[in-house]
Amino acid sequence: MTQRTALVTGGTGGIGTALVRHLIDQGHRVASNYRDRDKAQAWGQRMRELGYEVTLVHGDVSDNASSQAMVEEVEAALGPIDILVNNAGITRDSTFHKMDYQQWSEVVQTNLNACFNVTRPIIEGMRARRWGRIVQISSVNGQKGQYGQANYAAAKAGIHGFTISLALENARYGITVNTVSPGYIATDMVKAVPLEVREKIVAQIPMGRMGHPDEVARAVTFLTAQESEWITGANLAINGGHYMGW
Repeated sequence: MTQRTALVTGGTGGIGTALVRHLIDQGHRVASNYRDRDKAQAWGQRMRELGYEVTLVHGDVSDNASSQAMVEEVEAALGPIDILVNNAGITRDSTFHKMDYQQWSEVVQTNLNACFNVTRPIIEGMRARRWGRIVQISSVNGQKGQYGQANYAAAKAGIHGFTISLALENARYGITVNTVSPGYIATDMVKAVPLEVREKIVAQIPMGRMGHPDEVARAVTFLTAQESEWITGANLAINGGHYMGW
């Protein structure tokens, strides 16, 4: 297998950690961004204890200049980025009639605009080298909507529109662009939701459980493989049957 350089945004989170591990297991050099240095250093130490060496670079993906600097630092350390996973995301939940502009804009900036901020400084190099793999992490709620998440659902739905346009523009350059839309995954963030709320969510999932971060990561490593070069512009739903759309 060819060793490549991969950048996973939001790599220190629950799904992000699994993404980083699986890409390293595939033999790639992997970097992730961070905003909280102390949290990132503690995470990096835990990863090293498990045998995973990750390059950590400061970067705020919601900020264009910070994203540009982050990409430049990763490429200076590890070489040109051939695999990009736009995974960073936040929530600022509220019913729309009570939502303020900051709640709206923070989610759109971090979940959607970040895809532009991080992908833009990488895409030209991929085109020049005529190879690339880009995967956006969307959400089941970007497909079906969710009460109290107009901002989040709008941003996550917009991600796939970005995916299919980018896929059309870059297919001839050997670059694939795909979306993965997880359902409810048992991360620390989801586990912090009150038990009775989680039980109601699980009751709506035909598989009868939440997903595991590794299940998302396996799908991403499949889409980033050399052998997956004829899959582009696709959205892979990983939700236990919670939403079954075309």
